[in-house]
Amino acid sequence: MAKSILKVDRLNKDFQVKSQNKLFSKPTSVRVLSNVSFELMEGETLSIVGESGCGKTTLGRCIVRGMDATSGSVYYHPETGEQVDFLGLRGKEFKKYRKDIQMIFQDPFSSLSPRMSVYDIIAEPLLANFKLSKSELDEKITQIAQQTGLNASYLDRYPHAFSGGQRQRIAIARSLISQPRLIVCDEAVSALDVSIKAQIINLLKDLQEQLQITYIFISHDLSIVQNISDRVAVMHLGKIVELAPVDALFDDPLHPYTEALLSAVPEPDPNVKKERIILEGEVPNPANPPSGCHFHPRCRYKTDKCMREEPELQAITEEHYAACHYASQLVLRGVTHES
Repeated sequence: MAKSILKVDRLNKDFQVKSQNKLFSKPTSVRVLSNVSFELMEGETLSIVGESGCGKTTLGRCIVRGMDATSGSVYYHPETGEQVDFLGLRGKEFKKYRKDIQMIFQDPFSSLSPRMSVYDIIAEPLLANFKLSKSELDEKITQIAQQTGLNASYLDRYPHAFSGGQRQRIAIARSLISQPRLIVCDEAVSALDVSIKAQIINLLKDLQEQLQITYIFISHDLSIVQNISDRVAVMHLGKIVELAPVDALFDDPLHPYTEALLSAVPEPDPNVKKERIILEGEVPNPANPPSGCHFHPRCRYKTDKCMREEPELQAITEEHYAACHYASQLVLRGVTHES
């Protein structure tokens, strides 16, 4: 059986926002992540999906400590078998495990320093974490360049000389050079052309198989998510509302929000007609979320109970979790179902 590599436990993140209308107003606390919990298994790809503003990127950055969580825990399980409170590490202890969890950012144009050569960009994590000779450094950089499809002649050039796809390969090489066990891919292909997207996705899958890497894949493109994922977590307004194996979620969703998202997935067969579910009403304001289920203002299945009581994320089947009062009763459409 696969072992756990990461456990996120009741993670919360608040931002302080000042009113634009009042000069001396006190900041308002806005909860962007609310009690997010899940467990990640070694070698799997867990995708995080949802609308823009649902908290996907904030979750990824809190996990890698790109920003500090307000409360909650992220437990990391290194190869030695113990459990480490990753968010609580400081100093040398943090540096010891920091190289194990890396991130690939969304925009390859802004995530690479224009003043550094490709060689220096890839070498930076090694120089920060290891003491290596020049020959050892050259060997490792040449090897990772080959694995990520970068020509050795590119190493002396600067990021402005490359296309978006090549820059993302440089970013992938940089994240892999310290031999991490877990990589958070934050919309890693959203800024790329369609043909380049396929190349980068295939590269990520090949690298996962070769190097036994675990991915958290953050995306809004459900077609890519279906292709790359083992499990999928659906987020809405800072909460996970559904978590399931990829086939179960795409074939038989249990949450109305997931059903609406899946209805927007393009159908490659022109003979299959799909009914697009248009969510009516406005997206709830995180600073003033609705009572009860936060999705109820746009849900076509809502009842009075949904407006009063907030549902908890619970197991409906053995591996399929949903935060909906009627998850076991509703019959919802997946991407394989015709209208």
